[in-house]
Amino acid sequence: MAGPLTGIVVLDLGQVYSGPYCALLLAHLGARIIKVEPPPAGEPLRSRGESEASGESFNFQLLNGGKESLILDLKDAAGLDAFRQLAQRADVLVENFAPGTTARLGIDYPAVSGINPRIVYASVKAFAADSVSSGLRGMDLTVQASSGVMSVNGYPDGPPLRCGPSLVDFLGGAHLAMGILAALFERSVTGRGQSIEVALQDAVIPTLASNLSGWLTDPSAPERTGNRHGGMLESPYNTYPAADGWVSVLCLTEAQWRGLCELIGRPDLRDDKELATSAGRVARMHMIDEVVGSWIIERTAAEAAEALQRAGVPAAKIATLGQLFSGEMARSSPMIQRSDEAGGDATYTFGSPVRLGNHPPRRSGPVPSLGQHTAAILESLSQGGADGR
Repeated sequence: MAGPLTGIVVLDLGQVYSGPYCALLLAHLGARIIKVEPPPAGEPLRSRGESEASGESFNFQLLNGGKESLILDLKDAAGLDAFRQLAQRADVLVENFAPGTTARLGIDYPAVSGINPRIVYASVKAFAADSVSSGLRGMDLTVQASSGVMSVNGYPDGPPLRCGPSLVDFLGGAHLAMGILAALFERSVTGRGQSIEVALQDAVIPTLASNLSGWLTDPSAPERTGNRHGGMLESPYNTYPAADGWVSVLCLTEAQWRGLCELIGRPDLRDDKELATSAGRVARMHMIDEVVGSWIIERTAAEAAEALQRAGVPAAKIATLGQLFSGEMARSSPMIQRSDEAGGDATYTFGSPVRLGNHPPRRSGPVPSLGQHTAAILESLSQGGADGR
């Protein structure tokens, strides 16, 4: 079955992570994605560490499966004219350029909506227009710094740390996709598009819910809590060494705490009235961590996690990237999709975390080579099909 966004044409001017991920989510929903890339080398992510498979970086592959690649020089009159023709009939434009870039190129929202009032013009910026940092450049690392994310990542006696995954960029892209869907729905009623802007810092601030709750409760408490609860409001809530790896365990309810105590053979802790509440357990978290840790270290990570889950306690073995990859390859609809191109090596693209009951999960499709669809798209313009349909 065709996806719910079949017939929607998206001009993807995105770079690196946030913009391209937004467009990839729309592609998984059935939209046609025309990736507009600058000459001579294309989108910067293409050359960030070449893969042995295709000469394209794995970074680029993961985010651009199923898209069409169009080379246009937006600083050239002919390239800008072709872009405007495309924008006349496109439904969505996605961009995450540095502040002021689209205005300098003559492709900002006022310019594009002037030739196509129905377009949904979606932008990712580092900071919101009403922020004191409005207009400043920012990327995942710097927004992790400015948003407070780094201040809560790490251990109390160590420096602030960057979160390993690029969560800021991908949260920004996911929020932008949600905004686009809302704008397309409204357009179906009003007939008019609109501009959408997501600030990376705004998108990541809600992830600090636990940390902000802890700070509001006790502003003097340490901001960095290691693997313990970000607000120091739950115990046990930590990562413990096993005989062959690591296990993460948490108890958020009294039932989970009782189940844990029964599993590890400590009915005395289960019946201790001072440990019957989260606050009481937090007050003695060092003792609880020692008890839980001494039980887990005697078992493999898989054995401990499985036993805890059977007891109704949230727990998981910490997976390596290799283990994650192997698990994804065994799924029928994996989040990391492998494609073996004829005469070439494997390429990898991300699947979609959104699963619709009326539409089976979509394969990402091949990763486009630089400019692969330029001739066909420009030829469609000369024939009056500005969107190439």
